[in-house]
Parts: sequence; structure tokens; C-alpha cells
Amino acid sequence: YNTPECGWDGGDCENDNKKLRTYFPNCTQIQYSPWIANGYCEVELNMEECGWDGDDCFLQRQWYPNCTVEYPSWVGDGVCRGGNYNTPECGYDGGDCKEFNQLYPNCNVEY
Repeated sequence: YNTPECGWDGGDCENDNKKLRTYFPNCTQIQYSPWIANGYCEVELNMEECGWDGDDCFLQRQWYPNCTVEYPSWVGDGVCRGGNYNTPECGYDGGDCKEFNQLYPNCNVEY
């Protein structure tokens, strides 16, 4: 609802939008402004123009620069997700899949 047609969610998003425009004037992802710098790396804001999601994506970019998954904040969150997360590029899901991979070295399940 964070669109001009919806009155920026009835005015609820005005402060977030102002923060986004002030700190990241080149970020065009205004509809996601409530998510910026919220402690989670959002793929929609993980770009230079949006300050790498207000630095929420900083560690993910530093540690796993070639990891391109749908939900970057899931990498290293304590849950082994497998698939594209359980790859060398993503540090085997940020280390979450280490024990699983040791127990089942030949298991390659996509989920």
C-alpha cells in the first residue's frame, strides 16, 4: 500500500519514505521503504542505490559476494535450507548446512 495511489498507506509510510529519500536519494524502491535498515537483508533493496538495504546486506556482501539467492537474510540464520543456499558461493548457507553435509555428503536435494 506504499504507493501514491494509496496515500502512502494512509500516511503510515511517510516517515519511512522521507528517510529513504534523505539517505538514499537514488533509490527507486520507495514501496519497500519500511524495510530499509530493519535488520534483514531484503533482495529488493540490496543494491548500491539503496545503500545495500541501509547496510543490512553488508555482511552478506562481504562474506558471500557471489551468493545470489532470493532471501539473502536466510544465509547464516541457523536453518539449513539446501538448494542454492547450500553452495560454496553461499558458504553452505552461511555454515548452517555444515553438519548436514558431513552426515549426508552425497545428498543434493533442491527445496
